[in-house]
Amino acid sequence: MASLKEKKLYLLDMDGTLYLDERLFDKVPEFLSLIRRRGGRYLFLTNNSSRGVEGYIDKMRRLGIETAAEDYMTSADVAEHTLLTEFAGQKCYVSGTASLKAQLRQAGVNVTDTLSGDISVLLSGFDTELTFQKLEDSCILLNRGVTWLATNPDWVCPTWYGSVPDCGSVCQMLSRATGHAPRFLGKPQREMVQLALARTGFTVRQAVIIGDRLYTDVACGVNAGIDSIFVLSGEGVMDDIVQYRIQPTWIYQDIAQLYHELKETAT
Repeated sequence: MASLKEKKLYLLDMDGTLYLDERLFDKVPEFLSLIRRRGGRYLFLTNNSSRGVEGYIDKMRRLGIETAAEDYMTSADVAEHTLLTEFAGQKCYVSGTASLKAQLRQAGVNVTDTLSGDISVLLSGFDTELTFQKLEDSCILLNRGVTWLATNPDWVCPTWYGSVPDCGSVCQMLSRATGHAPRFLGKPQREMVQLALARTGFTVRQAVIIGDRLYTDVACGVNAGIDSIFVLSGEGVMDDIVQYRIQPTWIYQDIAQLYHELKETAT
């Protein structure tokens, strides 16, 4: 375990860690500025593959923080990397939003949303444009034995009125129907951290992941072999450590408490 002052790459969950709905948590701008002043870098991580990063850039701007596309990493980025490196040139049926398909096509992935005999990979995303036709096509492909990838295992996506089924719930439905199981790519799998390290050039020892969920954020750090910080400003509570049997490296009440400790180590 490295000390906090050795950390240079901060992998940040957003909702529940930096903000809640439209309320930015205390000391978040100062925390981000401190990382940069110390010669570090931060990446905002999200499992949501349904939209591009433009929506997050706009939201952060509304909260008073200017960001750029390169400050974000999504499960769609991990899917793109996986398809290009492990399944180069293979035709992939994408059950996802138009935004996800556009990103993959632009990157050079052989994307289709029409059934054909030469499809070898199925990618399931968090699809806010889901239709029964996509579900039926997915079942046909899975019964053919194609490789099944999925962007993220989250059961639900929170909304202002409650929750809606996320990618994990739709995949569970398909699994029940076909008997097959997907390979998930987003948090808590290690691929997102590995891609972040590769893109930034930082080492495992220099990286830390910060989030309010043990079973996705902290577990992602554990699976990737990097240190983790569990903040109690969002969904997670201390009892979760016993329930999930996942041990974070450090625990803080919120970003403000972490900021004050980092600031002291910098002086």
